[in-house]
Amino acid sequence: MATVIPPPNKRQRLENAENTRKQQDVASIPHDLGSFRVQFVDKTTGKPTGGLVSIPVADSTVKNLELLLNSLQGNDASERVPYRFAYQPDNGNQSSDPGVDIASDLHKSILQPGLKTTEDTISLQYTPQAVFRVRAVSRCSSSIPGHGEAILATQFSSASSSRMVTGSGDNTARIWDCDTGTPLHTLKGHTSWVLVVSWSPDDSMIATGSMDNTVRLWDPQSGAALGQPLKGHTKWVRSLAWEPYHLQSPGRPRLASASKDATVRIWDVVSKRIEIVLSGHKGSVSCVRWGGTGKIYTSSQDKTVKIWDSSTGSLLSTLTAHAHWVNHLALSTDFVLRTAYHDHTGQVPASDIQKLAKARLQFETSATIAREIVERLVSASDDFTIYLWNPSSTLKPIARLLGHQKQVNHVTFSPNGQLIASAGFDNHVKLWNSSDGRFLFSLRAHVGPVYMTSFSADSRLLVSASKDTTLKVWDVATGKMKEDLIGHKDEVFAVDWAPDGGRVASGGKDKAVRIWRH
Repeated sequence: MATVIPPPNKRQRLENAENTRKQQDVASIPHDLGSFRVQFVDKTTGKPTGGLVSIPVADSTVKNLELLLNSLQGNDASERVPYRFAYQPDNGNQSSDPGVDIASDLHKSILQPGLKTTEDTISLQYTPQAVFRVRAVSRCSSSIPGHGEAILATQFSSASSSRMVTGSGDNTARIWDCDTGTPLHTLKGHTSWVLVVSWSPDDSMIATGSMDNTVRLWDPQSGAALGQPLKGHTKWVRSLAWEPYHLQSPGRPRLASASKDATVRIWDVVSKRIEIVLSGHKGSVSCVRWGGTGKIYTSSQDKTVKIWDSSTGSLLSTLTAHAHWVNHLALSTDFVLRTAYHDHTGQVPASDIQKLAKARLQFETSATIAREIVERLVSASDDFTIYLWNPSSTLKPIARLLGHQKQVNHVTFSPNGQLIASAGFDNHVKLWNSSDGRFLFSLRAHVGPVYMTSFSADSRLLVSASKDTTLKVWDVATGKMKEDLIGHKDEVFAVDWAPDGGRVASGGKDKAVRIWRH
């Protein structure tokens, strides 16, 4: 009897359909459409690169544009830089109008919609993407017990993926050696759950906030407490934000703490004194962010987002659009403010002046669009919506991001500032374009609420943590799942991808810290 070949499974059917679609896409660009005249323009400086170049429409794919631009810049194969391209309409304002992203080729993005013809000259703006590539984590390299209750927060050191701190419901925080998979120090002192942990940008201190209404500071090298706890809040401390390194007074970093008592307090961490109390919210303050231009952004259960001057503590503006509690905030510069003068090379400047200069340069490079410093803000709410803001130019939202069917719990910008990921209680992660709030993908695979997401340092991958006990790694370019990380025995509350891209750390209700690697 002849062997009967089994029918293809679901994954094979999806792969076949995807391959067929790709072949149709490649074949869909006719070869007789002539050529575009293209001028490449640096989006950061606004200066043209090279002269006008004639490109056949059939060969106008992003990959070919990348090769052409690298050759115009004189880069050989070993130092080739990946680029992202966008078309800016002739009458568009670069800071307010993001233009049109070139997703696959100029034919689809410009010619078919009728934005330009082959008779016209096209000005293409380019921005460099990460020159290094982070590999998707695929295995659990360490499962480390130690905490006696659920792990509620986790964060890697801003310098490397070798050390990581977690906060737990057992009233302690712990520092872990991720190279050996062992605990380094147990940070004891809080008398209730540790809700939030935050590593300072210069890697010299750890701050923890707790349900005992205090903030504590720790030495990451020895695990010793740095002085007495910072007392002042009358309810839980829910969120912490360090002053950006390039704005700090030498030797006197400051820390902002947001609390359920509806206030935000700014602390001088050296003298352990309260410098400023930001009072104005009428409900619990859910999140605080300290921007690179000296503004502090706070969100609250009073449905508002407020912007404060960090030097005087005065209220600058109130953003009102949400119809329910605002759960979370993210800034387009979060990643570069977290890492300060650290980068993927691991080289640290020798002097404090050089560190300050490098931190300022990295912030300005990341935040500059059309020769302006632009710091965008995104807010997530229980009203199922997300709002995208550019507070420096207007107090009205740039875009209202609709699509989630339940509360939106967490939002984050990609390190290059070009994407937004949102996690909701509807079991979905959604990806959005950060320039105009355009919806890109819905990442569907979780079967429980998604609590948190974190981008890889090269902005090409995203990891999500869920109530369904799994972590999932996604390719943001295609919206497809790359890895399904199974190992936790209960809900996963916290996840972080190390700034150097080497590891992912996760923790949750099963009380174990898990380190994931490629």
